[in-house]
Amino acid sequence: MNLPDFYRPQVMAIVNATPDSFYSASRTDDTDSLERRIADVVAQGATIIDIGGYSSRPGADDVPLEEEWRRVDLAVGVARRVAPQTVVSVDTFRSEVVRRTVEKYGRIIVNDITAGEGDEQMIATVARFDLPYIAMHMRGTVQTMQNKTEYSDVVAEVTDYLATKVAELEQNGVRRENIILDPGFGFAKSVEQNYALLAGLSSVVELGYPVLVGLSRKSMIYKVLSSAAEEVLAGTVALNWEALRQGATIIRVHDVAEAVQIVNVYDKGFRGL
Repeated sequence: MNLPDFYRPQVMAIVNATPDSFYSASRTDDTDSLERRIADVVAQGATIIDIGGYSSRPGADDVPLEEEWRRVDLAVGVARRVAPQTVVSVDTFRSEVVRRTVEKYGRIIVNDITAGEGDEQMIATVARFDLPYIAMHMRGTVQTMQNKTEYSDVVAEVTDYLATKVAELEQNGVRRENIILDPGFGFAKSVEQNYALLAGLSSVVELGYPVLVGLSRKSMIYKVLSSAAEEVLAGTVALNWEALRQGATIIRVHDVAEAVQIVNVYDKGFRGL
């Protein structure tokens, strides 16, 4: 797997192999819809396909391991067939899903919303297979996280957590060049805290690792606009631009064509100013 340069702006396309993700237009839980979605995002310029079989929207139902694996297996198989040269990321907190995916399909990126807290074998598994690893900040689980939003300083606490997590990862055999950080917008954070975190995103960037942001159509946008997830593409574009301006390099999105445009404008026009 030829990885992109994570220190330069990249577009990660969301492929939800789930029936219950918060943005209904992103649900692709059968072979035909997966084929269309993956072909479309690659044609539009995505450099990473992020496949998830477990919805992480607030309050989502738990998904048994075997059902998550069925969904991931289906979607990764389609991705390998439709877009064999495109890097695949798997959005999971379960080391068993990672192990099965690598053994069947080869090397992947692991996108773990729990940064290893959801499965005590995850970090060892990532180290053993030498996988790129996205460690995200959150508290609790997707079922409980919105009750865990007490911070004295959300920017400092998220940054400190990620700095501690980096040390843990490296001490347990994850190579520095495989580590990517995600501040976890929308996970155990209020609307106001999400905007404070975005305003202080450079603190996370200054840790010295590539930073991924997942802002696409989230409630921090549609609640402010008194709108719906289907109606906030422009708001998503605006926040992704701000994240790029502060040094984030991977933007995880539903709307790939628009994201590729802002990445190209930023990287080719604005970045060198």
